[in-house]
Amino acid sequence: MADPRLAVSLDGVDAKYESFLADGVTITYSATSEGGSAVVGRAVNFSAAATVQLAADASAVIGKLIRVESDGVCVVQTGGYMTLPGGVGAALTLSKKIVGAASAAPANGYIREVNTAAAAELGLARGFIVDAGTTTAVVVKL
Repeated sequence: MADPRLAVSLDGVDAKYESFLADGVTITYSATSEGGSAVVGRAVNFSAAATVQLAADASAVIGKLIRVESDGVCVVQTGGYMTLPGGVGAALTLSKKIVGAASAAPANGYIREVNTAAAAELGLARGFIVDAGTTTAVVVKL
């Protein structure tokens, strides 16, 4: 049996979950997809009051899409440690704050480090990168 002390996992620590509506455009329900949508696991932000969409490039990230129900209600992890996919070629530096990133256009829902030279991005940046060793599963804390 492997020694559990040799594996470090922060995923889900201090997790906070909230329910929102899916925008119905970037986030849609699929009965055949794990978690109710093909985009579960990606970064989201607000598109309207209490409604989420996949995070676009240089946009705020409010959390990770966990589940989509058939009535359009989503579960989003809005706090704690989580893994989010990094954008293709995105800069992902430890301790840097994050914003949304596009990947393989027009796919949204990815992350990258904030561009500190862009004042608009600094106002939207949130959380920070904890481990970018696997770019498809970047550990962040929001």
